[in-house]
Amino acid sequence: METPNNEKFRDSIGTITEEGKRSWVFPKKPSGRFYKYRSYVSYFLLLFLFSAPFIKIDGNQFLLFNVLDRKFNIFGFPFWPQDFHLFVISMIIGVVFIILFTVVFGRIFCGWICPQTIFMEMVFRKIEYWIEGDRGKQIRLKKQAWNAEKIRKRVTKWSIFFIISFAIANVFLAYLIGGDLVIEYITGSPLDHLNTLISLLIFTSVFYFVFAWFREQVCIIACPYGRLQGVLLDNKTINVAYDFVRGEKTAGRAKFKKNEDRAATGKGDCIDCMQCVHVCPTGIDIRNGTQLECVNCTACIDECDHMMEKVGLPKGLIRYASEDNIEKKAPFAFTARMKGYSAVLFILVGVLIGMLFLRNDVEATILRLPGQLYQQKENNIISNVYTFKVVNKTTRSIENVSYKLMSHDGKIELVTHKNFAIPKQDIAEGTLFIEINRSLLKKDKEKLKIGVYSGDKLIETTTTNFLGPRSYR
Repeated sequence: METPNNEKFRDSIGTITEEGKRSWVFPKKPSGRFYKYRSYVSYFLLLFLFSAPFIKIDGNQFLLFNVLDRKFNIFGFPFWPQDFHLFVISMIIGVVFIILFTVVFGRIFCGWICPQTIFMEMVFRKIEYWIEGDRGKQIRLKKQAWNAEKIRKRVTKWSIFFIISFAIANVFLAYLIGGDLVIEYITGSPLDHLNTLISLLIFTSVFYFVFAWFREQVCIIACPYGRLQGVLLDNKTINVAYDFVRGEKTAGRAKFKKNEDRAATGKGDCIDCMQCVHVCPTGIDIRNGTQLECVNCTACIDECDHMMEKVGLPKGLIRYASEDNIEKKAPFAFTARMKGYSAVLFILVGVLIGMLFLRNDVEATILRLPGQLYQQKENNIISNVYTFKVVNKTTRSIENVSYKLMSHDGKIELVTHKNFAIPKQDIAEGTLFIEINRSLLKKDKEKLKIGVYSGDKLIETTTTNFLGPRSYR
């Protein structure tokens, strides 16, 4: 069955032609109230993005996601492999928050906060407008033969794009390996860190490909969030929406005619100027309703308001509104689904805060050496050999560390030395022996409680198993 012309948008994507080829989008340069606010938000987030890897709190990088060394910093709080459950909960909280935000406000995250949109619209697209001009000039330049002007503009644009992509790659690397290390690599010789340089060029190529060619296809094709929103949105979700009741009325949309009484003719307030389509960075027609490609960037709101002002009609034909608000004039209501997501988010945040308060700055583990049995010594002494690991999560070194038995009378002897130190944000490892008189053992397998001390101060406790003769069960 053939799709009607006014429904063809449901079977196609604005950036792909009927032949399956790429349809390049040349959006008109946006301007207006929302674009100004979005610019302020974007500049703040760009400043944060470029500075976060180089900001430190108590010696900890503000944001660090070092997968290779399994070390993560979130807002200055260090997370070690032993804290992986806290990191997972933090990520789940982020996902639930985005889901709740989507249920209430639609895909506003994509238009206002997503790094892809911010870099594309507020950095690369602005450079493109500066070098090649607005929509019409860009279309003409594409059709133009490869003369000196076109070569100069394209090479200039591509060169600047590559430089910015290289800068983004360096910042991205700083989030992965640490800001101090990246600065050290930059100030040193590239040949001393050839592997890092190759990785950096790979990242640069990926970013350049995304922002120079793939562009809005990331949001439409690659990003799973666009698919997710189809499950989360409903008639009560606030989106960038076209008021079809006012825009169409009884006679539908029509071109504007001077001195025409549109109310008498029954024509809608939409003058079919197509400016909302021309300004859209993903090439859709917002008048067709909520679509996967819409990133809620508000460019169509500003452009429509400009046109309404010019023809003397009320603004707000395209605005933030729910479908129920447009069709039924229903005010916003906090639905049961929104309350459910809010409750889950509140519980998860509470759990995370509780775990953060219970989290120790020092974490110790003592494990019996695999494959080793106990030893019987003189004077009825039973000895077991262990490996130990102590993690110092703080930004200061811990001196004069020692172990003491808390549950039994006995002795702990370290193989190398009596006491040791743990450098800041580091791990101390070694081997130790625990010796207990066999008369104090009630079972062949006893659980011991051991204290970790810094000088005379107890800083952590841990447990381990101690094996003894079976005859003492």
